[in-house]
Amino acid sequence: MVLFSPNLPGWTDIPLRRMIEEDIALPCVLDNDASVAALAEQWIGAGRGASSLVLLTLGTGIGGGGMVNNNLIHGLVHPEMGHLRIPHDWEADPFPGICPYHGDCLEGLATGPAIEARWVQKGETLARDHPAWQLEAHYLALGLVNLICTLSPHRIIIGGGVMDQDQLFPMIRVKVKNLLSDYISAPEIMEHIDQYIVPPQLGSQAGVLGAIALAQQAARAID
Repeated sequence: MVLFSPNLPGWTDIPLRRMIEEDIALPCVLDNDASVAALAEQWIGAGRGASSLVLLTLGTGIGGGGMVNNNLIHGLVHPEMGHLRIPHDWEADPFPGICPYHGDCLEGLATGPAIEARWVQKGETLARDHPAWQLEAHYLALGLVNLICTLSPHRIIIGGGVMDQDQLFPMIRVKVKNLLSDYISAPEIMEHIDQYIVPPQLGSQAGVLGAIALAQQAARAID
């Protein structure tokens, strides 16, 4: 059931899976796009060997998927990691955020459209040493620390158009370690954070490959 889709007006309480099954006369399974991307990356991508992981995609929004003990996280609804409420220093950054629901949640402050609205130019046109990237790394690190403390993933994968700025990864890693303040002393973070917070490996194929992996899981469950 598609309960609610903010990007598709009118898509509320739509029995999409049933509709597809009736149309193709085959069983169908549905999941969130970021969740299936996480499943694909764990299967044959940057998440191999990690039984628990988090994947974030940063573009026009922030999508998030997670796995715990080799299973996708499901609950009341799918995880909404992009809408984490993070500290906002209004003096350092008076930008109010662009999320239509929360204003300055993580998505409201750190997406591609947020960067463009704050600096009045697209992120890809900003210089590598522009202050936008330190601010972006700061907000993303705050979000990641919340996810580390709540979900304790074995690996974090961050992709999407915003992360095409390769200078962001070293900045984020340093800020995450500083924010954790040695509280979580796992060697994966303290000694090998460059292997802990990583880019995806599957690129634009993650969604399709994740759908295949999801179908395989469903078929095994039927068997």
